Amino acid sequence: MSLLVVLEHDRGTWNDANDEALTAGRGLASDMGEALHAVLLGEGAQTLSDQAAQGGAEVVHIVSDPLLVDYGPEAYGQALTDLIEEAEPEAVMAIGTDRGNEVLAQVAARSNLGFVANCLSIDPSGDVWSVTRAQWGGSLLEDATLAGEVKLVTFGHHAVPGEDCDEPGEGSVEVFEPDLDDELGLSIVVDRQVQTSGVTLATAPVVVSGGRGVGSEDGFGILEELAELLGGRVGCSRAVTNNGWRNHSDQVGQTGTRIAPEIYIATGISGAIQHWVGASASKRILAINTDAEANMVVKADYAVIGDLHKVVPAISAEIRRRQA
Repeated sequence: MSLLVVLEHDRGTWNDANDEALTAGRGLASDMGEALHAVLLGEGAQTLSDQAAQGGAEVVHIVSDPLLVDYGPEAYGQALTDLIEEAEPEAVMAIGTDRGNEVLAQVAARSNLGFVANCLSIDPSGDVWSVTRAQWGGSLLEDATLAGEVKLVTFGHHAVPGEDCDEPGEGSVEVFEPDLDDELGLSIVVDRQVQTSGVTLATAPVVVSGGRGVGSEDGFGILEELAELLGGRVGCSRAVTNNGWRNHSDQVGQTGTRIAPEIYIATGISGAIQHWVGASASKRILAINTDAEANMVVKADYAVIGDLHKVVPAISAEIRRRQA
C-alpha cells in the first residue's frame, strides 16, 4: 500500500505547490507507515520525475495519453481514477489549489469515494481518519472524519510550508497509459494568454498592500515605490477594488489572491476576516495604521501606529539611503 501524492505542472514546468505537497506527503506517509508515491499527468511530466524523487517519492507514476496534452479536469480525473484502480493506494493527496481540488473532486465523483478538501491536519490512525479542515475561506475550522477504501484529501494551499527533503526517494518511474474516451476531452486548455509576467502577487516575497486608508487611486504611488525598492508587488483590500482604485487582480483575500510572502506590509487596512484569510499565510506581517485596535494591527507581528502617507515614504527614503 502507499500514499499517492498528485503533483502539478504546466507542460513540464514544476509548480511550487509541489514542494508543499511532497512535504505534507512525507509527514502523512510516515504517520501512515506507508511508502510515498507521486503521480504526474500529461505532456512534459516525464521530465519532472527526478524532482519528485528529490522530494521523497519512492515511485513516480507517469500518466500518459493523447488526451493529456494539456490540462482538462474530466480527462485528468478519469486518468487518475484508472491509476488508483491499478496501483491500489491507501490514500490519495494533493494540495488544495484550484486544480488539486478539482481533480480530486472528479475522482471522488467517478469512484464514489469520500473526499475532504483543504485540510490543516490529518490523523490517519485507524480505519477512519480524523481531520481538521478550513471552511468558509478559513474563517471556520471543521473537525471531520473520513472513511472509505481509498481516502481522498487535499491540504490547504500554504497550510504546510514546502521544505527540502533530507532523504530523497528512489524515484523509480512507472508509466501508466489509461484508455481514455474522446468524450473526456469536453474541456481542455488549448491556449494561454500571459496577463502578468515575472513575480506575481501569489509568488512575491514581499507584498505591500493598501486599504481604504490610502484614500485614493493616486495614493498607491507611494506603495508602488516601496514595493519596487523591495522587489515585491502591490496588493489591496476589497474596499479598494470596490472603489475602483485598483483592479481585482491586485486584491488580497478570500475572494482575491491568497499570498504567502516573507513579509506582508499592510497599510491602511482594517483587517476584515475575508482579507485576513488571504494574508494569514504570510511569514511576517507589518501593519501601518492610525487605529491601534484595528484587527490587522492586533494580529500583525509588527505594527506602526501612524499615518501611512508619512510612514511609507520614510521607509522608502531609509531604504534608498542604505542602498546608496
